[in-house]
Amino acid sequence: MKGVAILGSTGSIGRSTLDVVSSHPDKFRVVALAAGKNIQLLAQQAREFSPDIISVANPQDLPSIRNMIGSSKVRIAAGSDGLSQAATHPDVEIVLTAMVGSAGLAPTWEAIRAKKNIALANKETMVCAGALIMSEVKKQGVALLPVDSEHCAIFQCLKGYGKQEAARIILTASGGPFRRWTREKMNKITPEQALDHPTWNMGAKITIDSATLMNKGLEVIEARWLFDIPPERIAVVVHPESIVHSMVEFVDGQVLAQLGVPDMKAPIAYALSYPDRLTNVVDRLSLPDLGTLHFEDPDTEKFPCLSLAYKALTMGGTAPASLNAANEIAVDAFLNEKISYFDIAAVVEKVLSEVQLKQVDSIETVLAVDHEVREIASSVIDEMKKES
Repeated sequence: MKGVAILGSTGSIGRSTLDVVSSHPDKFRVVALAAGKNIQLLAQQAREFSPDIISVANPQDLPSIRNMIGSSKVRIAAGSDGLSQAATHPDVEIVLTAMVGSAGLAPTWEAIRAKKNIALANKETMVCAGALIMSEVKKQGVALLPVDSEHCAIFQCLKGYGKQEAARIILTASGGPFRRWTREKMNKITPEQALDHPTWNMGAKITIDSATLMNKGLEVIEARWLFDIPPERIAVVVHPESIVHSMVEFVDGQVLAQLGVPDMKAPIAYALSYPDRLTNVVDRLSLPDLGTLHFEDPDTEKFPCLSLAYKALTMGGTAPASLNAANEIAVDAFLNEKISYFDIAAVVEKVLSEVQLKQVDSIETVLAVDHEVREIASSVIDEMKKES
């Protein structure tokens, strides 16, 4: 049985991972769980799966969650030290990193250095420090398996081929809920409307990123490092049905695509069980029932965040980390109705024009830039509010 740690166990990816694990109890054992503020659900998960250790974000929650669990067999930790203990537990073979945002960077780094295989569902890790991460993966001789449906698709399409045989990577995007809206109508978008995704059920932050296409921009940056492909060979195409999860175009003009129902349990299961495949994970795909699939170019005038991601990747250094930090602050402000939908891109663009780029030479440098940029982005938002 494979020992599994899940960082972000109470989020949508974490819950789906536990569904996969519980449906194959002969193959996986939950060794460690880590979550943020949802201690009630974490306690429930601990009672059901009996991990060796769980970690909560706030040390003040330790007495409460101990009472909820009841059992003294489960070790409970908290904060960054708790995350580290969960990610590096000696009985863990693979760590599924499903934390939201750049908070997933440090524990993923520690897990790699502890020679744990990684099932990566935290794209910000690669956005902020992709070159460092891939270098350490190679150094430690561990596997890094992408859980994002798009990168999992590319991973499968490239299996057996070298990067020199791939002419282009083609990431598919659902287009979000505002694909057919006019720019004038988009000026009045509310958080509730942006959270109503047409095909995927995700957490709030990633759902807003999908609505702005920033999520796809972050995936472009992630793909650049995961597959060692330059940005000019990474394309994005809008595919509203979300059936083709991504494609690879080869040098001879042939294209391989990976298709499946839009259910995150499929890429989760593939990463956890690789190189094997699990049965009875998701519903079977029926092409006759689908009938028609649609594809179109993204509209970067209505969705400028995609262009900003390419810009940050071209700028290099800590620009992608700055892009990510500014976006996280802007999305939070939008969800709290402090700024408008288009202000998200405006904040990111302003920050990219102001920050001083640094070389990504260590995780500490990335984390310092992340902290600095969050303060800059918050100041930009304060200025916007004064001017409005």
